Amino acid sequence: FHSGEREEKCIIEDIPSDTLVIGNYKVQRWDIHKQDFLESAPGLGMFVTVTTPSAEVLLSKLYGPQGTFSFTSYLSGEHVICLQSNSTRFVAFAGSKLRIHLDIRVGEHFVDESVVQAKDKVNEVNVRLEHLIEQIHHISKEQNYEREREEKFRKTSEETNSNILWWAIVQTLILISIGIWQIKSLRDFFISKKLV
Repeated sequence: FHSGEREEKCIIEDIPSDTLVIGNYKVQRWDIHKQDFLESAPGLGMFVTVTTPSAEVLLSKLYGPQGTFSFTSYLSGEHVICLQSNSTRFVAFAGSKLRIHLDIRVGEHFVDESVVQAKDKVNEVNVRLEHLIEQIHHISKEQNYEREREEKFRKTSEETNSNILWWAIVQTLILISIGIWQIKSLRDFFISKKLV
């Protein structure tokens, strides 16, 4: 995505609890003379901030023009990941465009292929099996988290439906009582005028 210098861009990730999140990024600065983005942006870094669903700052750190950040969520919910360049130029003069390449991996544990190749076949199978078991645990956590969200949503929907039902009953009672009051008032009026 593109961003201006010193402009903060945020991404919301819905993450289950106890999940490792790894983010890789690279920043490129627009070159006016070449009319293209330069491959590297020397001297330019990114300030990465991660906020939990309870508005607590989980990560707040300055990195270089490209790097990797990681954190483990301890709460399930929407985590806000914000990136902002550390440009020292004034906002009025910081008109340069930035291109940010961002790759976020949630709950993945990568197998180092060089370690796997260095070990014999039994160890390779063992490492791959451990990796699969970790992935199964992650998928199980994801499913439990989605189940919790569905249960919370269902409970909210049922409460809303109950409130709507009671509101309809109250409205009906009010309309019936107003109708009865109007009939009584008209009847009393007609009797007093001796029209009935």
